[in-house]
Amino acid sequence: MGEKVEFNLSLWKQIEEDWIAHGCDWTKPGFRAVAIHRFGVWRMKINSKLLRAPFSILYNFFYRKIRNTYGIELPCTVELGRRVIIEHQGAIVIHGYSSIGDDSIIRQGVTLGNRYLEFPLEAPKLGKQVNVGAGAKIFGNISIGDRANIGANAVVLTDIPSKSTAVGIPAKILKKECSQT
Repeated sequence: MGEKVEFNLSLWKQIEEDWIAHGCDWTKPGFRAVAIHRFGVWRMKINSKLLRAPFSILYNFFYRKIRNTYGIELPCTVELGRRVIIEHQGAIVIHGYSSIGDDSIIRQGVTLGNRYLEFPLEAPKLGKQVNVGAGAKIFGNISIGDRANIGANAVVLTDIPSKSTAVGIPAKILKKECSQT
């Protein structure tokens, strides 16, 4: 029984952390999308399909409402880090097998998707503290390094190293931060 209480507290702690990251405003569409995502992940931890069913119905209702109302498609199969911020609403599509690291920011019009129809499960992996500009498109089985910046409207088709800035179509590395260690 104690395990289930911790299990529930974990969901609320994550949602509270996301709420704080979104400026303590529960009306922000990005916060709502992330909260529903967290709920979707939580419900899949319920082993009994019979007990999970009402939560799945509720999740599917809210997932579709967020997608259709705000234009944010964030399935529960995405590996979402802590304190991820979805800055603005509209035309955000995230592939179900993508992963987004802690403290990353996703802006409006961003697409994280697969590049080839022959490989439908390949999806981008974003590191920690990645800043993705409005309208950016990131396609394929690629990795974006920690603290990288993706410029607005960039089309990223190759790996981007950590602490780099990538801009353009196709994206090219504009600036690479050097380490002083």
